[in-house]
Amino acid sequence: MDTQHFIAFDLGATSGRTILGTLQGNQLTLEEVTRFPNQMLPLNGHFYWNIFSLYEHLKKGLAEVAKKKIPVTSIGIDTWGVDVTCLNEDGSIIGLPYAYRDPQTVGKKEEFFREVMPADALYARTGIQHMDFNTLFQLYTLARRDDFNLRHAHRLLFTPDALSYLLTGEMVTEYTIASTSQLLNPATRQMDEELLRAAGIRPELFGALVEPGHRIGMLRKELCEELQIEPIPVIAVAGHDTASAVAAIPATDPDFAYLSSGTWSLMGIETQGPVINEQTTHYNITNEGGVDGTIRLLKNITGLWIVEQCLKQWRKEGTEYTYPQMVELAQAAEPFVCHIDPADPGFTNPAHMPQAILDYCARTGQTRVPQTHGEFIRVIFESLALKYRETLDVFRRLSDHPLQKLHIIGGGSRNRLLNQFTANAIGLPVYAGPSEATSIGNIMLQAKAAGAVASLGDMRKVISANVQPDEFLPADAERWNEAYAAYLKCISVH
Repeated sequence: MDTQHFIAFDLGATSGRTILGTLQGNQLTLEEVTRFPNQMLPLNGHFYWNIFSLYEHLKKGLAEVAKKKIPVTSIGIDTWGVDVTCLNEDGSIIGLPYAYRDPQTVGKKEEFFREVMPADALYARTGIQHMDFNTLFQLYTLARRDDFNLRHAHRLLFTPDALSYLLTGEMVTEYTIASTSQLLNPATRQMDEELLRAAGIRPELFGALVEPGHRIGMLRKELCEELQIEPIPVIAVAGHDTASAVAAIPATDPDFAYLSSGTWSLMGIETQGPVINEQTTHYNITNEGGVDGTIRLLKNITGLWIVEQCLKQWRKEGTEYTYPQMVELAQAAEPFVCHIDPADPGFTNPAHMPQAILDYCARTGQTRVPQTHGEFIRVIFESLALKYRETLDVFRRLSDHPLQKLHIIGGGSRNRLLNQFTANAIGLPVYAGPSEATSIGNIMLQAKAAGAVASLGDMRKVISANVQPDEFLPADAERWNEAYAAYLKCISVH
């Protein structure tokens, strides 16, 4: 029985990991080899990513895997979406890439709609949810102020493509990560050159698109010599972490919705082509690229970011909680003290997240507010579950077939309390796991490139044979229906 080993670099907005995946026949095992922090770098009023530090962490991951003395079939990298790195004509990186939470794009979306193209016309071209930090609005902002880095750029690379370039010296633009940019035509699956020019962006800054599974190149010779390792192919997997995660859903039929739960919550359904109509325009639904020609029809929702930032604030104040302690506090707290809309702009990147929650309650006329840390956490969990119901109701109307269950994948799928709240709120069974969906999708796409599986369906068959999701059945329907009515009233006020 053939055994193949794959390295998945899975980078999120707060941390990254080196995962070693081993596929022996249909048996898949994962091993976390390294874990490293990834934090936005605040400098001179802006937020950046330290891409050079990330590259060093990738090198350390490669060195640790090399100690195992095993043959590695290939390497794949997935990251968050939208952000780009500038390179000059000789291939050198210019400056540091801006992070999507940088405040420079606040208000630029509305300016673009006034000065360049109305919102509905833009959505009709791209099918992408209008969000301040989309690549389009980032680059429009830089172009308008004649940013030095953009002016001197010869090529723009999305984050996974930039890291692959540092490993191989080869430049590609991977389709799924490019589809997050709001610069791509979902029908042609190519960058919209007319839109780029209208936004003041030179189309030639982006290279030709490649599909997931494309072989980018081999590790650079000098890198192999430095690390004392053999050359290894680097594969363009589904470079957007959510695309890799959705590919790892252990589903054998199409009657599901999915929720990729982590710092962001991304809820949606899988379709065979873009869906751009009055409903998707009204609800600001996004059409992002998936594997094997699929479209991830989804909605971006601020997810566990809110509770993560509360924990960060309390840690500054001297109180630190483990993840189990956090869930225990929420479970013991009083239910439905108040409601928040997780998508409210006030929660994007406030200096003090608990205060932002209190400010939201004041703005929406809610007289009861959380008093304890447990109540803050519970309010966030309950509000997320209710937001999931609000969003799922939209996808029920958009789907060609009834949605019978919700698959929750990603790190947030380990939160059993939030999973149960979600089942209660939506009134459908919830199947949670795998928590390592992004790494699994990354690895299985490398396996597909290596010929171990032939299709997305084959990938999911292997994954289903190796993953047993936890089941959560809905309960307390009357109480959650009442809470949902109160939640809708609250968000309509604001």
